[in-house]
Amino acid sequence: MGIYLNPGNTAFQKALRSEIYIDKTELINVTNSRIDTGNCYMCVSRPRRFGKSMAADMLTAYYSKGCCSDGLFAGYEIEKNADYQTHLNRHCVIRLDVQRFLETKRDLDTFIAEMERAESSPFPIMRKINRPCKRGSLPVMRIINRL
Repeated sequence: MGIYLNPGNTAFQKALRSEIYIDKTELINVTNSRIDTGNCYMCVSRPRRFGKSMAADMLTAYYSKGCCSDGLFAGYEIEKNADYQTHLNRHCVIRLDVQRFLETKRDLDTFIAEMERAESSPFPIMRKINRPCKRGSLPVMRIINRL
């Protein structure tokens, strides 16, 4: 199964070391402006090779309680924003890469079944996946069922 809950910032660190990294941290400002609003659910649908995974890794690094990312964003556009520190590493993050899962399992039903098994797991960290991380957020299985 992988690390879905608060996976950390390792993937974004790797992206930052790339010679072709382009600063897309302004997306964090857009995302911050939608927290606790009626527009809080976003879908990023772009053709292949347009940086969707890198953007998800960046958002994970910024929001995840599972790491400390302050230094990663130094010198980038987001650091100039007055609200930069407000949400930095203060949220539970669930990072799901359905495409990567389907490349190995080839079956969305298996993916959902694994998430349901994680939800009923005897390990407390996996049970947290299906609990709201903060007031007003939805458990992951209800989100998946809406898709």
